[in-house]
Amino acid sequence: MTTGQVAKQAGVHVETIRFYERKGLLAEPPRRESGYRQYSHQAVNRIRFIKRAQELGFSLGEIQELLELKAESPDACPEVRTHAEEKIADIEEKIHTLEGMRRALHKLIAECGHHKPAEDCPILEALESENGR
Repeated sequence: MTTGQVAKQAGVHVETIRFYERKGLLAEPPRRESGYRQYSHQAVNRIRFIKRAQELGFSLGEIQELLELKAESPDACPEVRTHAEEKIADIEEKIHTLEGMRRALHKLIAECGHHKPAEDCPILEALESENGR
């Protein structure tokens, strides 16, 4: 398959494929005599794997580790599970941080009058202060 065909089947842009190759997530395929790259159907599966892992919050470095485990370790499931559990912990920490940000913004909005001049705006004051209120 050509780069364009792989991109279409995997649901990505051609540049995404080239990016994954530069990052070492996808091996550069052999070229035909015409100079065009010739991908196998396995490339589509690998790209889909990468995209699904990204959707679940895994970084490209973490995805590389998962791909290595998949390829090199037939009994990698416990280690992959550990990676997934660590990702859940990261996500829960981010959720906690985001909830705190939401609470802080709600508080600032509640303190804000609709028709105050900029110098009396509690939101702007909080952004300028060291402790953020």
